[in-house]
Amino acid sequence: MIDARMFRQGNSFMPRLSSPALLAGLLSLTLASGAMADSGITGELGLGLGYQPHDPTGSSYDTVPLPYMDLDWGDVSLNGDDGLTWDAFKSNGLSIGPYINYLQGRNSDGALRGLRDVRDMADIGAFIEYAPEDFWRLFAAVGQAVGGAGGQGGVLGKVGGEIGYPLGLGIIGSNNLTLHFADGRQSQTFFGVDAKESLASGIGQYNASGGMQNFTLSQNFHFPLGDNWALVASASWTRLVNSAADSTIVRDKGEVNQGQVQTAISYKF
Repeated sequence: MIDARMFRQGNSFMPRLSSPALLAGLLSLTLASGAMADSGITGELGLGLGYQPHDPTGSSYDTVPLPYMDLDWGDVSLNGDDGLTWDAFKSNGLSIGPYINYLQGRNSDGALRGLRDVRDMADIGAFIEYAPEDFWRLFAAVGQAVGGAGGQGGVLGKVGGEIGYPLGLGIIGSNNLTLHFADGRQSQTFFGVDAKESLASGIGQYNASGGMQNFTLSQNFHFPLGDNWALVASASWTRLVNSAADSTIVRDKGEVNQGQVQTAISYKF
């Protein structure tokens, strides 16, 4: 995704497109807090479009409007990839702290009719990042999905790395590789099918297990347009693995290999 922090410009990586509802609320909270601070919020805001899977199984694709943000207020940051984060500890390129992010649910219609809906949830946890230079970083995070319906949610995490590079004429490129993990409960939320759902949907019953769910490789670009405006574009490939790839939903209705493209216009202030 253009989901934030592709390449460092000063103290922040080049931003990505954000997830919708919760981040919009977090943005409002951050802006309200920043208005009362002596030092204002800095960063980029914009709007774009994404063509992306409807849910983690890749059952269908949606074209959706996406806000774009990469905001900093002291040690607090808000961006589309990591959500709202606080660098509680920073030293020699190492950052550790808590975060809250948005976890999109699914409407079980169309190809998924008969499965239960999954509510939008909050992902609350802690992160660690090591970025001793301006053009690369390593990161990991672990969190708990909260706010789901009965039995939904669980533990999820990610580990990855990112490297950025200038391409000339002010254009910046970046590559990101991220591995995503989940426990059995979180895997079952999106990839499992119980007996009742199987009867209603015609999809075979399946109990998903925990472990690595997928890995995602992204190629990102930032094109300056002048007067603080920029065009941001991203293309990503996701490969489901292990229990996620073996899900009957994926085999019958979804895709093991999934793609995603996003683009946005942003303004730096």
